[in-house]
Amino acid sequence: MGWLLIGLVLVVVLVVVLRWRRPAWYWLAFGALAAMVRVRIRYADVMDACHLTVPASRWQLALARWRKSEIPRQRTPRLMRIAPTRTGVRLRIGLRPGQDAFEFSAAADRLRHSFGVHQVTSRELKPGVVEVTMTGYDVLDRVRMPARCKPGTLRVPIALREDGGAFYRDYRETPHSVTVGATQSGKSVFQRTVIQHLAPQAVALVGIDCKNGVELGPFARRLSALADNPDDAANLLDALVERMEDIYQVIRRAQRISADTPDAEIAANIWDLPEHLRPVPVVVTIDEIAELALSAKRHDPRRDRIITALIRLAQLGRAAGIFLDIYGQRFGSDLGDGITMLRAQLTGRVVHRVNDESTAKMAFGDISPHAVFAATQIPNVRRGMAVVGYSTGEWVRIRTPHTRMRQAVAACNRHAALTPHLPELARFKPVLDPAPAPALAPVETRPEAA
Repeated sequence: MGWLLIGLVLVVVLVVVLRWRRPAWYWLAFGALAAMVRVRIRYADVMDACHLTVPASRWQLALARWRKSEIPRQRTPRLMRIAPTRTGVRLRIGLRPGQDAFEFSAAADRLRHSFGVHQVTSRELKPGVVEVTMTGYDVLDRVRMPARCKPGTLRVPIALREDGGAFYRDYRETPHSVTVGATQSGKSVFQRTVIQHLAPQAVALVGIDCKNGVELGPFARRLSALADNPDDAANLLDALVERMEDIYQVIRRAQRISADTPDAEIAANIWDLPEHLRPVPVVVTIDEIAELALSAKRHDPRRDRIITALIRLAQLGRAAGIFLDIYGQRFGSDLGDGITMLRAQLTGRVVHRVNDESTAKMAFGDISPHAVFAATQIPNVRRGMAVVGYSTGEWVRIRTPHTRMRQAVAACNRHAALTPHLPELARFKPVLDPAPAPALAPVETRPEAA
């Protein structure tokens, strides 16, 4: 009996230590099974309490009246499958007639409390079927990227989602994006992580950093062009527009459209071109959009050039292989004319911690009010945590692993040989400072004998 008691105490201590120090191990060993049992037992009561049930069918009601029996209880949605995951539990639920997927996303917080899990998200798999993902513990507390990430051409894993999966920045799916956040919110770490993962790929990196290049200057060995002041930025953007127009001429010449040309041979963007004709894609990183958009003059020709070029690149650059990553503390109409039109072309929306609700509305106001609320709830201690919004109205929390500047610079230096030479941007190629000469040790001299 004594040995049994000691063994029980050791198991309890092990469970407590695992839950505190290794929550992922605790979940796989104990938490997943407990959560699945809890869901099975409470499922019908929770669906009824969260108003996710529908009344009995008409024939059931008619049969009950004919038998003079009590009215059948509400019908719960069908639990089609329940399966554990590395970070939680995944439910596949069949909807009853009259239900929709929005009801489950609206009831996510009630489901979280009812089932005793950390987070609940839902998405529609197909008409009539909803997938509810429950996260058993705070995945974003200690960011550990999944061991099996699947990067690809212009598709890089840069953050961890709240459901335990990797968040990818996919330029071919989402060509242009804007990242908003207050000072010390994790914007710069997000930017470094993107550049670090793009460095090994066959892509040209272009930077615009009007803070004298303090953020993007250290990556100079991997940058094909860099502008560190508004004047150079205006000229660089004009050169990118010229490059875009030249690429369209290449695509037009390669189309060779005739009556006997198969559809597969007609090119409409650089990815349809043959390998030997395909120009290298260009990712343009703009560190602080306010430094380009703000002007003390009422009508500033330089600002108008910059905003016009950015709008043209956002509207037409995708097919030419030119992609925009714009970063800033605010991104609204208070930055001047043209900003709202530019924002409408940026499909990707990422918001880190913000100081006011209006800043979150600038990014998510036209997408989802729930994403606006989630962005305003990010605590100060969660640097790198952000909310990603999609044009469909869906949103998800992510957190970027801490990437030090030295790590990103080392990746750029290691792959400096992959930096493509772009003739249109040759005059903006950053000039590398020579390595400082090592200081010579002072020569010791003996005092002359008297």
